[in-house]
Amino acid sequence: MKYRKFGNLDWEVSVLGFGAMRLPIIGKDPAHVDEPKAIEMIRYAIDHGVNYLDTAYPYHEKHGEIVVGKALLNGYREKVKLATKLPSWLVETPDDFDCFLNEQLEKLQTDHIDFYLLHALNTTYWTRLRDWEVLKWAENAIADGRIQYLGFSFHDDFEVFKDIVDAYDKWTFCQIQYNFMDTEYQAGTKGLQYAAKKGLAVVIMEPLRGGQLTAKIPKSVAELWESAIARRTPADWALQWIWNHSEVSVLLSGMSTMEHVIENLDSADRSGAAILSQEELILIDKVREEYRRIVPVACTNCKYCMPCPNGVEIAAILEYYNDAIIYDNPRAPRFLYRNLSKDKHANKCVECFECEEKCPQGIPISEHLKEAHAWLNK
Repeated sequence: MKYRKFGNLDWEVSVLGFGAMRLPIIGKDPAHVDEPKAIEMIRYAIDHGVNYLDTAYPYHEKHGEIVVGKALLNGYREKVKLATKLPSWLVETPDDFDCFLNEQLEKLQTDHIDFYLLHALNTTYWTRLRDWEVLKWAENAIADGRIQYLGFSFHDDFEVFKDIVDAYDKWTFCQIQYNFMDTEYQAGTKGLQYAAKKGLAVVIMEPLRGGQLTAKIPKSVAELWESAIARRTPADWALQWIWNHSEVSVLLSGMSTMEHVIENLDSADRSGAAILSQEELILIDKVREEYRRIVPVACTNCKYCMPCPNGVEIAAILEYYNDAIIYDNPRAPRFLYRNLSKDKHANKCVECFECEEKCPQGIPISEHLKEAHAWLNK
């Protein structure tokens, strides 16, 4: 495993961090985590040098922290730095700050959180939390030992990101979405560089866009990857592109199988800043443009939009729609769509926009649902 400096701290983080958002599940219920497999994967990663483990209050329908806590028993807690997050959108009063943190400590079976984040900050959440003096509360939690360091994860545009970074001179780190598709999206490259220059460690989430860059490779994209002299998997290309940036401290991978863990550990061992050639960077630029040409909805399948108050299967429908367009073969996606209960179809959307308020990608979901229904219902 390779390690990098974590911002201004006198501590080095493994370049690969374990993101516990997509643990293996039994069936299709995200709350039903396959605990033996998940624990085995987490411990295997730690045994092979991973020292940063990231989870959050809502992951796996609020069961994720419980599983992580179990994985860190038997001496594993002392081997890692643990990160989790205050669910910004669920906070209704300042009293909730302590309620959530204390609940998380209990679930994780620990007396402190090494790296605590204000989760998914945007203009709305940040303004509310700031006005409720969340920073003063966090400093008190640091003083009493429940938190070691404070940071935030982010989903808004660069100017908002810059304002949040500048608003507090005691941020230790930030977490941003970044991959070769999202260079100008949300914080983007400008945010990465700005935070690093300010001395913040930068944690990268969604390096593979929720598997979008690896799970089902369109033929035209596969042909581009195959044209390279260097032989890499699509996942390795994407991860190496991120590690190529010296400003990146640690990359989080939401691993769902032991195969993912092993492959990512291998990639991490071969990583480094500024190791990709100019020809390789040009190839990745070409892949980016090809994806942008063919992908209709920039959904990462994070499911923050779920559940829909009207029962629409938003995430599944957008996935079917993307697959139909990307692979120019609507037969299977239409079959899957027809097999959904009709009361879960996209035309049941009443445009309450609750999903759009929750979506960290800022996707106009209601409009895409109309397009998806017209395409998939044929």
